[in-house]
Amino acid sequence: MKYILIGSIAVLGLYLLDRLGLWAERQGWIYYRYKRSSRGAIGNAILELQAIAEPTKRHVIEERKRIRKEEKDSGDKPETG
Repeated sequence: MKYILIGSIAVLGLYLLDRLGLWAERQGWIYYRYKRSSRGAIGNAILELQAIAEPTKRHVIEERKRIRKEEKDSGDKPETG
């Protein structure tokens, strides 16, 4: 009986945690199940940190920002290469 009670509490806890995650996602606080972060968001954050340690990486960040701005302005993806 003790194990059934502990299992039920664990399942209920996981369900409530899932509901909390979905609510936080609707608030826009996190990416959880339905929304996906932008491609490369984590990579860009790491690159920013790397640019602090290695200033020569700054040109890569500036080029990515320029490409993103062009994409927004034109609506088309620029050619790479």
